[in-house]
Amino acid sequence: MTKAVAINGSPRRKDGDTAMLLAPLIQGMKDAGCEVELSYAADLKVRSCNCPNMYCWYKKPGSCCLKDDMDLLYPRLWEADILILATPVYVPLPGEMQNVINRLCPLMEPLLEFREGRTRARFRKDVKIRKILLLSTGGWWEKGNFDTVARIAKELAEDASVEFAGAVIRPHAFLMKQEGKLTNEGVTIIEAARKAGEQLVRNGAISQETLDAISRPLIPESELRDMYNSSIPKQ
Repeated sequence: MTKAVAINGSPRRKDGDTAMLLAPLIQGMKDAGCEVELSYAADLKVRSCNCPNMYCWYKKPGSCCLKDDMDLLYPRLWEADILILATPVYVPLPGEMQNVINRLCPLMEPLLEFREGRTRARFRKDVKIRKILLLSTGGWWEKGNFDTVARIAKELAEDASVEFAGAVIRPHAFLMKQEGKLTNEGVTIIEAARKAGEQLVRNGAISQETLDAISRPLIPESELRDMYNSSIPKQ
């Protein structure tokens, strides 16, 4: 059975827009026979990576010298085939999510290579992760607002020498709901997210058509900008 670990980095946990999109994606993966474990970065007590001597590479490869809730994640990550990084766009990531990503270093082999003009590493042989998927939500109108977050996830995959399975992104995600309930367009996007999870497991990839259905604009950019600007307090 395929296994996946999903880490939701939103400080709003299950009540945020990120969870709204992640839940159907996970359901689609489960429908396709994948076992998925979900963790919230905000619920984990994970210290920032501050080891001065690369303990996890040079002194005790594969083991972190910091003892905290990453010890709960490491065994699951070792056994997962797919890692899902789910996060809202901050500047660029919520702090708890950045801490978790930085603390993935023990999963890497303590051996550097130079490939295609870049210094790279790879996951340890006993780490089963073969794909990293990004799921991200944001408040701005354009998909370009996700470029930095997508680049972080893609770089992590390339540094670990595994496949970057792509970015499931939803701009102006809050417009999927009106008065706390999904709009008709919101329901369509939720179904596309479920389909994306199913495709990832069954086909090994999410189709561009499905990704486009998830991220398509809901209103014109000028209308959203006016909505934001009308809420600015008068000075």
